[in-house]
Amino acid sequence: MSDQLPVVVIGAGPAGLAAAANLIERGIEPLVLEAGPAAAAAVREWGHVRLFSTWGEVTDPAAEKLLAPTGWTKPDATTYPSGADWAELYLQPLADVLGDRVRLGARVTGVSRAGRDRIVDADREKQPFAVHFTTADGGEQRVLARTVIDASGTWTAPSPAGAGGLPALGEKAAADRITYRVPDLGDPAVRARYAGKRTAVIGSGASAFTALAGLADLAGDEPGTHAVWILRRGISGSTFGGGEADELPARGALGLAAKAAVDNGYADAATGFRTEAIERDTDGRLVLAGEDGRRLDPVDEVIVLTGLRPDLTFLSEIRLGLDERLQAPLALAPLIDPNQHSCGTVYPHGHRELSHPEEDIYLVGMKSYGRAPTFLAMTGYEQVRSVTAAIAGDLESADRVELTLPETGVCSGSGLAGTPAAGADDEGGCCAPAPQLVQIGITPAAGEGSSSGGCC
Repeated sequence: MSDQLPVVVIGAGPAGLAAAANLIERGIEPLVLEAGPAAAAAVREWGHVRLFSTWGEVTDPAAEKLLAPTGWTKPDATTYPSGADWAELYLQPLADVLGDRVRLGARVTGVSRAGRDRIVDADREKQPFAVHFTTADGGEQRVLARTVIDASGTWTAPSPAGAGGLPALGEKAAADRITYRVPDLGDPAVRARYAGKRTAVIGSGASAFTALAGLADLAGDEPGTHAVWILRRGISGSTFGGGEADELPARGALGLAAKAAVDNGYADAATGFRTEAIERDTDGRLVLAGEDGRRLDPVDEVIVLTGLRPDLTFLSEIRLGLDERLQAPLALAPLIDPNQHSCGTVYPHGHRELSHPEEDIYLVGMKSYGRAPTFLAMTGYEQVRSVTAAIAGDLESADRVELTLPETGVCSGSGLAGTPAAGADDEGGCCAPAPQLVQIGITPAAGEGSSSGGCC
């Protein structure tokens, strides 16, 4: 009887829709529950930025087969889509083909074994999953599932400004002047928010690079626009990536754009600064206070780009096996540890690495990586191919690696509009450099770190 139930897929993003396509190819009925009002709702929110994966790396083979009879044509495989392109030219058509199998406005609020909370052992494995969700009109519903694939991503849980992983004191109270996304400076209303203003950018990865470069462009048109780049570590030869020598050209280009922004004097940097509190000045501007007692000059706006994390609250009744640091599946965590791996050195993996003590539930896509910033869209598609093969009982296929990674890989993430972008945010690292406020844009002195890895 359980085999007659659908496989519930949480999230109608790239990994979730690919999972549904792979299930259909296997003759298994999926039901995709999407919290947003449209498929790829999260991708649409950063539609103004460009992927640094090409079209050839961001479509799933099973999905392409499902789309083929509709006359769908794959865009030029060598070009880089924006988030909006990805949503409109691929993800929305795929959702349209899936039809009623995708339910919009369905926000999952809980998953459990039917009639069994997490402490009950009796006949646990024989019970289907009960997936509770709310609907757009505020109603509550439940659906039973044979298997659950959680592809809900990490977009809804950005990391805070506070260096300890918790919001800085006063961060919530200052929410009207803080954003956790790369701003769309092409939008007149958003542009007006930052034009002529002093803005703090907290973060050290691709999203921070993107924001810095965008603010620099804005400064060229709007005098008085200035950025303060908040880094928890120091500046070294690897701060801006490898430039023209970077193994990932798109990442190098993004780093060079950010470097040009600061070289031209549009930004200062506060290094070794770990935010402890965000306070209101007498005129309503924000003052960032560090753990070392420093207080920076007031800013008008703060852009926090310190990474993303998984929302595990609705899985509290499920027995998950997660790494204590990354919040990724135990067998997967060593393969994606950002202290050891970049995107391209993550070994392709599948259902075994994604399994949990609770059978028949899988976290896939960005969510499977927990807090690690090394996710690769192609790897996500390989995950769902393996997982759906395992669900169908085809362990030979599920255990077989069917993915050839680029030599260095391409991480998922956002980049400059019109420009291929690069790596993901990474605020990790164990160094505590001497705090300093510097004008950046100078060549690091001989002996400064040049490794692309962490300081430890």
